[in-house]
Amino acid sequence: MKKTEAVSGPVVELALQVLCDSATVPDEAQLQAWVSAALQGRRGDYEITLRIVGEPESQAINKKYRCQDRPTNVLSFPANLPAGVDHPLLGDLLICAPLLEREAAAQGKDSQAHWAHLVIHGVLHLLGHDHRQADEAANMEALETAILASIGYPDPYEHTGEC
Repeated sequence: MKKTEAVSGPVVELALQVLCDSATVPDEAQLQAWVSAALQGRRGDYEITLRIVGEPESQAINKKYRCQDRPTNVLSFPANLPAGVDHPLLGDLLICAPLLEREAAAQGKDSQAHWAHLVIHGVLHLLGHDHRQADEAANMEALETAILASIGYPDPYEHTGEC
């Protein structure tokens, strides 16, 4: 777990758990930068656990919590703190590295750009954004695209139209 002081002032705490072998897993500083970009102007201090896993764990968690018996690229679990509890805990993210890598290759995307997209996508879910309805999806995609552009990455929906 690493605490850093971001340029704008919030205390950021990212607990990183890498539980699979992957050549493309970004370092903690890069992951933290993407989390901070997603939270910029939306949230001050935060605490997030980011767990990077293989397909068996992703599939098991996806089946248990979403009733879908397949691995998925990113899962978000927002903190459900009791009323009146003031704590920076935002929640947990789970990213399936092998699936992310295959998606990037299949979609012709730079691996790091896809990592940035999925980290930002997951953080926005922790903040309450969703894409179940067409209007929600359009809003979330526009926000993701703007955040990614602000840190030098291309529009992730330009070619595929999906996350």
